[in-house]
Amino acid sequence: MTFVVPFDGSDLAEAALVRAAEYGATLGEAVTAVTVVPERKRYAREKGWIGEDEPYDVDTVVDQLREQVESLTPEASFEYERIREFPPEARIAGHIERLALEHDPSIVFLGSDNVGRVVTPLTSVGVHIAADESYDVFIVRQRAPPKLEAIEPRSEFYEDDAT
Repeated sequence: MTFVVPFDGSDLAEAALVRAAEYGATLGEAVTAVTVVPERKRYAREKGWIGEDEPYDVDTVVDQLREQVESLTPEASFEYERIREFPPEARIAGHIERLALEHDPSIVFLGSDNVGRVVTPLTSVGVHIAADESYDVFIVRQRAPPKLEAIEPRSEFYEDDAT
């Protein structure tokens, strides 16, 4: 089994990836980051992958996301799926979930500040991923980890939180 992290490069996705790696190191579980990259500029701009006036090159964005994953957790693997369309969030979530299920995850670590709330925004990919009952979901809402003695935090990642 594997800890799987849907990864879009956001702060909370980074925190979820680091948290998954910390728990994975403690529990002997592999970690895989999965990403879906639509070939449309609008999504890339919404995710902050490119600036307003920047050209969009999917391969460059994939390389940047892969490098981001490797710099945070060198032991994690990175997988992505490139899709042509710019589907609604539910369909993007379906692609992410399919990638996650290929790894038979024991836990999916989701970085989200709004999954599980009573009022759920319709634009949350995490809502759709969290709804699957074939795996547990660990929701990361804060960059800093909970204080657990058995888990050794990766201090360099949390240095910005000390201020």
